[in-house]
Amino acid sequence: MSIEHAHAPAHDDDEHNPHLAHHFDTMGQQTASAKLGMWLFLATEILMFSGLFLAYFILRMLYPEMVLEAHEHLSKWAGGINTVVLLTSSYTMALGVRSIQLGDVKKMRLMLVLTILCGCIFMVVKYFEYSAKFEHGMLPGKFYSAHLHGYEIDGLPHIFFGVYFLMTGLHGVHVVIGLAIMLWMFVRAGRGEFNAKNYVAIENTGLYWHLVDLVWIFLFPLLYLVK
Repeated sequence: MSIEHAHAPAHDDDEHNPHLAHHFDTMGQQTASAKLGMWLFLATEILMFSGLFLAYFILRMLYPEMVLEAHEHLSKWAGGINTVVLLTSSYTMALGVRSIQLGDVKKMRLMLVLTILCGCIFMVVKYFEYSAKFEHGMLPGKFYSAHLHGYEIDGLPHIFFGVYFLMTGLHGVHVVIGLAIMLWMFVRAGRGEFNAKNYVAIENTGLYWHLVDLVWIFLFPLLYLVK
């Protein structure tokens, strides 16, 4: 039996796979391309957040006392709860990816629901945290008016809260995008689009969500626990 003939059945299976895009020859090629594209996208996301982290470190270097004083007005309880919630969501997301790899679509959809619920809890906690900042006038730039509410912070606290809202706000946008993607994956799974041989979209969704979790793991100690 020739090598070409030995590999023919797998190639024929790929040609008749409804999930194979026309511009790919095999499912393996399509999966590898999707993973590569996702990793490249995540690299650009890391570069973007790296710029914000650099801005934070410059701010802390220039105004260390102000940063230490201003961060005391952030809710460690809210940040801690959200940290636990996101870590839990990463675990359920990983279970969802593993479930679809084993062909268990029902369990995968359940894990997606649990991950979505965790993401929603995160945003609810963030809403109450932001509401408190608005109420106390701890806002960026010219909108800062905490001194009018009895909160005196030496230095330039409006710059700190500008960085705070920019970093946590951008992260929150990523959380919302992740929730929308997971909801779309849930709908597609209900249509029978995923199985043990076609799950790269779920895997890439998991990679994105783990990045969201990872960014928060850095944001929480830098903004809330800095000493």
